[in-house]
Amino acid sequence: MHFTGRTWRPPYEAQSVPLQVTAGCTWRKCRFCGLYQNETFRMSPMEELEEDLAEIKAVQPYARRVFLTGANPFAMGFEQLSLRAMTIREHLIKCQTIAMFASIRDIKAKSVEELQRLRAMGINGLSIGTESGDPQTLHLARKGYTADDIFVQCQKLDKAGIEYYFIYMTGLAGRGNATRNARKSAALFSRLNPRFISVDSLVLFPGTELYDMAGQGQFIPAGEKERLRELQAFISQLQIRVHLFADSKSNFFPFTAYLPRDRERAVGELQKVMDTVSEEEMAAYRAGLDSL
Repeated sequence: MHFTGRTWRPPYEAQSVPLQVTAGCTWRKCRFCGLYQNETFRMSPMEELEEDLAEIKAVQPYARRVFLTGANPFAMGFEQLSLRAMTIREHLIKCQTIAMFASIRDIKAKSVEELQRLRAMGINGLSIGTESGDPQTLHLARKGYTADDIFVQCQKLDKAGIEYYFIYMTGLAGRGNATRNARKSAALFSRLNPRFISVDSLVLFPGTELYDMAGQGQFIPAGEKERLRELQAFISQLQIRVHLFADSKSNFFPFTAYLPRDRERAVGELQKVMDTVSEEEMAAYRAGLDSL
């Protein structure tokens, strides 16, 4: 298999067959991220794709879901995505779904009609690292799009019938801004239809701009209990039916919930953690994370 550079997939895609179609990221400007800083975005040559598909077919001929690796393969244009989707379906005749990471920026260049055609080819399941729905936090993180962009572009996905998942990051707004970030993010997400929301909590790693800003006092990280209160507020104000996964390594207290059914349980469990675990213990856990 032709895997190069950083290869990563979300935990919920663990049962999907990974396939590289791109490497690197088209943006590389998010202040908190150092995953792809030294990798130039590239599309895998078709001959590599064909070789990898032949290898997959020999081992998993009945694969039903393929996850395309790379920071945002959806950045490819309609024609390039179409070609790769059809090639995958030709080799893996039982494949029903082709999933991948996508940015809000990647959706902008595609019309609803093009999105509908991609959906018909099996592209369904976009993991979107929105991180926030709060304009100030999006600007701070330098995501390269606005809250209005999230709303408009995800409406296009809804019209096209493409399933998508949001990633939300507690602590990203900085100390003292948790409630605002939670409230505005929940309000925006509640106007859309993410199949589920995956929650991470900000970890500052050396080599990222936000890490340097924190060292210079230009960004003050939120405390651990503030992050849990932010998650409480986010859960309390979401007004959609959605699975919420806050079980990644970056979360001190991992849990999952189906909202609104599990709202009170989730909020109560978070409160119990705040009441029984010290700030220092939670901070020590985060300081010990050297990767995610």
